[in-house]
Amino acid sequence: MPIIKSAKKAMRRSAVLHERNSEFKLRMKMAIKKFIKNVAKGEAVSFDDLKKVYKFVDKCAKVGVIKKKTAARKKSRISRLFNTVQKKA
Repeated sequence: MPIIKSAKKAMRRSAVLHERNSEFKLRMKMAIKKFIKNVAKGEAVSFDDLKKVYKFVDKCAKVGVIKKKTAARKKSRISRLFNTVQKKA
C-alpha cells in the first residue's frame, strides 16, 4: 500500500483509468464481434452498422486505449469485410 499522498492518488487514478479503458475496449470488441457475426450469418449489413464500429474504434484510439495504427488496421479489415459483402449482394 502506498504511504505518500501522491502515490495514493496515483493508485486511485490508475484504478479509475483501468476501469474506463476496460469499458471502452469491451464496447469496441462487442461492436466488432456483432458486425462480424451479422456478416457470417448472411444478414444485411448497412453502412450505419459500419459507422457504429468505426465510432467505437475511433473513440478507443482517441482516448489512448489502442494506438492509432491499430485502429486504422481494425477499420481497414472491417471495411474490407463490408466491401466483400456489398459486392456479393
